[in-house]
Amino acid sequence: MKKTLCFTTPAYLRASLKQLEIEQPAAGTQPARKTSVSPEDIGVVILEHPQITITHVALALLLRHNVAVITCDDKFLPNGLLLPLVGHSLQSRRFQQQIEASLPLKKQMWQQTVKQKLHNQAQALKQQGIDATPLLRWIHEVRSGDPDNIEARAAAWYWPRLFQNTPLASRGDEDDADEFLRDRYGDWPNCLLNYGYAVLRAVIARALMAAGLLPALGIHHRNQYNPYCLADDIMEPYRPCVDALVCRLLHEHPTPPQPTADGNMLPPPIKRKLLVIPVLDVRMEKQLKPLQIAAQRTAASVAACFAGQERHLVYPGLA
Repeated sequence: MKKTLCFTTPAYLRASLKQLEIEQPAAGTQPARKTSVSPEDIGVVILEHPQITITHVALALLLRHNVAVITCDDKFLPNGLLLPLVGHSLQSRRFQQQIEASLPLKKQMWQQTVKQKLHNQAQALKQQGIDATPLLRWIHEVRSGDPDNIEARAAAWYWPRLFQNTPLASRGDEDDADEFLRDRYGDWPNCLLNYGYAVLRAVIARALMAAGLLPALGIHHRNQYNPYCLADDIMEPYRPCVDALVCRLLHEHPTPPQPTADGNMLPPPIKRKLLVIPVLDVRMEKQLKPLQIAAQRTAASVAACFAGQERHLVYPGLA
């Protein structure tokens, strides 16, 4: 199983004897530490603290082993993703197949993606004891390419209900959960969702690269400034896995934590609980699999669809 490494304290990362060597200075009662990790065992590296130094050779070593490297901004939230240029022996051929994919095929792939997203959103609500009948009904109404934008209509219905049975609903004088708005720059627990989605995006993008696909060329997302359109497409059915995890975290942390002295809105103990996303159990092909393994299977099915070998994407359900 691939590891996720998150550096929340000062560190010096370098390559030594084909290993990632990590040096961490003494801090408070913690002594200085020096460890090494095989890059073959790493899936994602998150560089969060501003006092992190990583050598060019170390970056090259990580990318050679298809490790996704995430950088963070001054608010300690992910703002960058680094992936290898070459991830598969047949990459050029698969790029060409992806570029030449017909519009009807991409519309059918998006239809399947939206249907599975709605199905997983319904599962996330059911886990919270919330009736999801409208979502289950809308699944059957999604047409090729989703021209009726049912995905957005479902989201408008889904978000105000997701946190109804969490401690978020009992905060304040009014029902805060009913007023919850999904906003990238919004209040708690949006920061939990943002961080979780960033980790998820890295896992999906890494799987797509390993399958020889071009993350920038999507089947639905077409933002000219977005280098990960395909990753954003394919991660949609996986998002409810993060949503369900955030619901569980809200029960463990009923009130928003106070920012740390350096302005970090998500203290390390909470972030560590979000770093389990790559190894969350999901249900795929009648088996429980870690999310990162499921992502590899999904990416392989995407490549097979572009190659004309399959017509159906393989997505997981919530465990």
